[in-house]
Amino acid sequence: MALLITDECINCDVCEPECPNGAISQGEEHYVIDPNLCTECEGHHDVSQCVEVCPVDCIILNPDVVETKAQLYEKYLALTGRQAPRG
Repeated sequence: MALLITDECINCDVCEPECPNGAISQGEEHYVIDPNLCTECEGHHDVSQCVEVCPVDCIILNPDVVETKAQLYEKYLALTGRQAPRG
């Protein structure tokens, strides 16, 4: 699943620089996450960095974008231009 920032966001600016994919940007009223770029930090970190730094816990799973860990990893590979390790 991609992540979603709720309207409880206080626009504190701490999440945007933490996103390794550049998926977070300032929206009209609060920060937003582009689901096409969000991998929940799969491939980059063990936990979602935006969730880790959010002081108000307003970042949740996006119920409209359901993805498995494998799909998130494939998206990470596509976004970074990397290839899956050969096993």
